[in-house]
Amino acid sequence: MVKMNRYGQPEEFVEDLYPTLVLVVTNIICRIYQREEALTYLEKVAIPHPWRRSICLDDHSIGYVSIRPESRDDRCRAHISYAVGTDYWGQGIVTTALKIAVSKVFKEFPDLVRIEAMVEVENKGSQKVLEKVGFLKEGLLRKYGFCKGEIRDMFIYSFLVTDSSL
Repeated sequence: MVKMNRYGQPEEFVEDLYPTLVLVVTNIICRIYQREEALTYLEKVAIPHPWRRSICLDDHSIGYVSIRPESRDDRCRAHISYAVGTDYWGQGIVTTALKIAVSKVFKEFPDLVRIEAMVEVENKGSQKVLEKVGFLKEGLLRKYGFCKGEIRDMFIYSFLVTDSSL
């Protein structure tokens, strides 16, 4: 039995992935190298999410999928983000996790019609993952997201409840 910490992750979560933990915040790659940074991220960003699941392999968390529905009149829309340790890139793990997550979240949030993802233009791997899941690239948002000290261009992707790729 794996002992869980106060963040709902296995106790060794940060230590196992550190320093290769790569967080994809709205699919912008941001590396975290300090244990304190990772714990702050978990406490301030990860925990407040209404729908967040760990991606586990061999009883260890290797990443997450998070879907944040909007509220009130915008509750028909949600934003998805995800991350996985660099050792697990290119193995289809995130693609599988996203397919499961998208299918489940549409059932759990009946007002939800659309899931959106923002991806840096340079993040080709994340673009491929979203396209394999069935997300459609809708367009380019110029100078939209801030990361690594600069404002960057982003692609916006969407998946609708009526899309049949799952």
